[in-house]
Amino acid sequence: MLQLLSKGARHNFIEVTTSDLGKDIARSQQAASKHLLDLETSGYIERARRGQKFAVRITDKGYSEIQSLFASLKSAIESAPAVIDFEGSVVSGMGEGAYYMSLEGYKKQFREKLGYEPYPGTLNIRLTDQLFMNARRELGSHPSIFVDGFGDGTRTYGWVKCYRATINGTVDNAAVLVLERTHYDDSMLEVIAPMSIKDAAGIKNGDRVKVQVHIQMP
Repeated sequence: MLQLLSKGARHNFIEVTTSDLGKDIARSQQAASKHLLDLETSGYIERARRGQKFAVRITDKGYSEIQSLFASLKSAIESAPAVIDFEGSVVSGMGEGAYYMSLEGYKKQFREKLGYEPYPGTLNIRLTDQLFMNARRELGSHPSIFVDGFGDGTRTYGWVKCYRATINGTVDNAAVLVLERTHYDDSMLEVIAPMSIKDAAGIKNGDRVKVQVHIQMP
């Protein structure tokens, strides 16, 4: 019905062939013909013969069904969970976190946008489950607290996307970072906080931790 609607079949009878419709919905001509027959039987469309061809119009019942589907999809999208869960093991980093956290170009923006100056260094969490790695790969597509990149006259530093996070249900003012430039792949979460997360959460390298990332709605 969506294909028919896009072709103008809401208020007018439009000519359509089952072969063309089959191509549009990636089905065979026979499957498209059956779809049209099922829609007509259900009262969602009307068909009228025009010579050797058929013309199709979406009925009020059919349009109401499309509106209902649209409303359901819109509701599902808007009520999607605002939290993404991760789990992994604490590992040692490359030591870059402390350096970058010390740069005034970042610190100033963290103070303004996160409300605190991060503890020097990042907590590095290795994700081992493919499900979590897939979620990490998609994380950067969600709305974020955006920290702009900058230059110091010698080199440039990339942007940072920040996502507020909770560690083990206790440290609730952390932030997971998605960096424009990083040596890590999607199996690593880099986390900052205003204090040492290891000390605050009582964790050490090798410990399993749970991270809840809070997604901002657009």
